[in-house]
Amino acid sequence: MIKETIEKNEEVKVNTKEIEILRKHFPACFDKDGKFDIKAFEELIKKEDVDIKKEGYSLNFLGKSYARYLSSLDSETVIVPDKENKNIESENIYIVGDNLDALQHLKYSYSEKIKCIYIDPPYNTGNDGFVYNDKFEFTAEELAKKINIEEDEAERILNMQGKSTHSAWLTFMYPRLELARELLSDDGVIFISIDDNEQANLKLVCDLVFGEGNFITSCTRIAKRTSNKGTYFKPTKDYVLVYTKNQVKIDWKFGVLKEQDIDDYKYEDEKGKYKKNGASLYQPSLDSRPNQRYWIECPDGSLIIPPGNVFPEKLEDAAFVKPVSNQDKVWRWSYPTYLEKKDKLIFTPASSTCPLIDSDGNPSKWNIYDKVYLDDKEGETLLPEDVIYDYVNSQGTKELLDLEIPFSYAKPSNLIKYLIDLCKYSEDITVMDFFSGSATTAHAVMQLNAEDGGNRKYIMVQLDEQVKEGSEAEQAGYKTIDEIGRERIRRAAVKIKEEEPEKSKNIDLGFKTYYLKEADKNTLDKIRDFNPDMPFDAGDIKDKFGIETIIETWKIKDGFGFNAKVEKIDLEGYTAYKVSNSEIGEYLYLLDEMEDAAIKELVRKIEAFELNIDKIIEYGYSFSYNANTALRANLKTLKNKNAIDVIIRY
Repeated sequence: MIKETIEKNEEVKVNTKEIEILRKHFPACFDKDGKFDIKAFEELIKKEDVDIKKEGYSLNFLGKSYARYLSSLDSETVIVPDKENKNIESENIYIVGDNLDALQHLKYSYSEKIKCIYIDPPYNTGNDGFVYNDKFEFTAEELAKKINIEEDEAERILNMQGKSTHSAWLTFMYPRLELARELLSDDGVIFISIDDNEQANLKLVCDLVFGEGNFITSCTRIAKRTSNKGTYFKPTKDYVLVYTKNQVKIDWKFGVLKEQDIDDYKYEDEKGKYKKNGASLYQPSLDSRPNQRYWIECPDGSLIIPPGNVFPEKLEDAAFVKPVSNQDKVWRWSYPTYLEKKDKLIFTPASSTCPLIDSDGNPSKWNIYDKVYLDDKEGETLLPEDVIYDYVNSQGTKELLDLEIPFSYAKPSNLIKYLIDLCKYSEDITVMDFFSGSATTAHAVMQLNAEDGGNRKYIMVQLDEQVKEGSEAEQAGYKTIDEIGRERIRRAAVKIKEEEPEKSKNIDLGFKTYYLKEADKNTLDKIRDFNPDMPFDAGDIKDKFGIETIIETWKIKDGFGFNAKVEKIDLEGYTAYKVSNSEIGEYLYLLDEMEDAAIKELVRKIEAFELNIDKIIEYGYSFSYNANTALRANLKTLKNKNAIDVIIRY
């Protein structure tokens, strides 16, 4: 488990992840010794009519190579479930720990499964507490060899620790954005709040990670209505950068109707809510067009038409004529559109000045409008403005005051609701925020679900960062930021239940908590030195992590996700643990050494099709050489069953 991760990380190079991607998708570009042939690659993509760019520019910063290296590593932490999780029926996830570790774990179960990510990273203002606190475990000489840079550059990277420079901030953000991109679905979108201190750099690093072609916009957000700060201008804004995973794959339905707009749809028929179009079907400013002059039959049977000099020969509904000049006025709709949508028309009594005429040449008694249905309007591509006016920071402050939560600088939940709703995704998506803070995003997801009956889930990640000494939060009894976030979710859930008692019955207002924990140095030393041929008493390792921790960590590693059910399998008194889903198959986790009776019962259940196992995973420290040999020997005797992979993890 951790031993394999440590050994794998020791082999990682700066370009390991990129080479793995190329090897997977372009195997023809590698020779028999595994060397990448760039000429073969260029020749291959030339056949696809791709222009190869010879010149350009790129973003460079101190620590870039190290940041790329970090994005290829696996976390050496384990996932410890909160003891309360057993009593909580929820699919929402709250992770306490470094978000880099969290993302390194999550990539195995949630790669390309997250539709929407919102993050509010540190702005690097000099006053927001950001310093680069990565723990370096090697000397400058070791780092230089590891990522293939000069030793003096490695020394400068090591010296970034505890700094808040632009390079330190970019080194901090780059691997997290790389992993976030990996988690986004092909039609996924990420929203990132930022201010002027790093907005320009964030745009460049996002172009590097997501690709310039996947940039949607940089929204200016009015953060404050008034401000007395600033040297030359009063600072009232920040930004929300918007990127997609793959713009080509998106059937983009981007936009929302505001509540005041929805209120305009006062009428309803069998097709849903509608309003009367503000513009009549006849607009005198329209130029004459060949297929837009025809009779329309009114409720009293009369036929009317826009003013003009030529008229259809037939006196019947939809009979049309080609205009001769611009004196022959036309309807807004073409003749085919009228035939298709005539049931959407609204006839109102005409004023004395109505220019429409009937078949006798008299002024029409009717004017005509069309129905605008709410469902049709919501289905259109409604382009929002790239300035967000309505969700200022004071709203977020008021929300937390109403919940009696002491936390400063939280974004308003209505901002996150607005951004999620912009994307017009289905209502059962997963939303992620790996700079969770006071858990505004979780609050927003619950509110949205209560409003529209959706089944959105969230994954929050927050470092167990200490609250400021002497702060209101500390005085209120909070020790860390994650405690504030989780309490905010609980109180917001209570408020939603009170305000929406009926709707809230069917939505998920709970969450499960997981902690990312590191093994102590003594345990890590034992793991590094472990030799399967000379086993030591590994009980302290299992005692420290716990069986549930090993299972949760393996579940994520094997792609099952947090919400996969774990089934206990009894094998003559021995307990094995089965996890399954339709895409991956069924895995059996063995965490204690097996006696012969348990092994024989396992074989019997498999042969009797009581178990349909695809892989067996052993906790290597618990199995002796003899137990391993006996298990494999018995599995080889299986009848009517293909061989089962047995994997030992240390």
